Amino acid sequence: MGTQPDPAPLLIACALGIEHLALRMSDRSGAGGPVTVLRTGMGPKAAERSVTRVLADPALSGAAVLATGFCAGLAPGMHPGDLVVAEETRDPRGNVPCEGTELLVKELVRTLPGRTVHTGPLTGSDHVVRGPERSDLRATGAIAVDMESAATLLGAVRVGARPVAAVRVVVDAPEHELVRIGTVRGGISAFRVLRSVLPTFFEWHRNVLLPRR
Repeated sequence: MGTQPDPAPLLIACALGIEHLALRMSDRSGAGGPVTVLRTGMGPKAAERSVTRVLADPALSGAAVLATGFCAGLAPGMHPGDLVVAEETRDPRGNVPCEGTELLVKELVRTLPGRTVHTGPLTGSDHVVRGPERSDLRATGAIAVDMESAATLLGAVRVGARPVAAVRVVVDAPEHELVRIGTVRGGISAFRVLRSVLPTFFEWHRNVLLPRR
C-alpha cells in the first residue's frame, strides 16, 4: 500500500498587526495540513513582495493562498462585522478569479450564524478609501476594497498556479466610517469576527486540494 503524499500547505496572508493577532488567537486544530500565517505589511507593494518571497521557499511552493483581514465596504447597507467573500480580486494590472467561493459562503454562514456574507468583486487600492471615492469604486461593480488582497493573489498566481481566495471582514462602510481600526465598536466587532474564521479557511483548504474529476 503506497504512502499518501503530504498535503499541500496553506498560506494565510494579512497586513496589519491587529489582523495577525486575531488569526493567531484562533484555534488551529482543524487544519488539514501545514498552515502559515504571514503578516505582509501594509499596502499592495509590501503584500506582493512578502508573498512572492515566502512562496519562493520550496516548502511553500505549492501552497494554496488565502488573503484576509479587514476591508471597507462599498455597498449601502453594509455594517462592521459583515463578511466579504471575493469572486475575484481586481487591480490595475489584472483580475484574479477566486476558487471555492460558494464553499466559503456556506461555511461562514454555518460557522458564524447571524453574520451577513456578501459576495462579488473585491478591488484593490494603494490608499485608504474615503467618502465619494467609495461611490466611484462601487460604480465599477466592486462590493468592497482593501489595499492588499488583489496584490497578494496576483503575486501568488504569478509564482505558480494554485488555489487562491480572499475573505475580508468589513470594518467600515458608507454609513459607518471609522477613523482608526480598533478604537470604536465597529473595529472591535470586526476583530471578533476575524478571530472566528479559521475553521472556514481550513474547510476551504481541504476541499480545493481534492483531485479534480
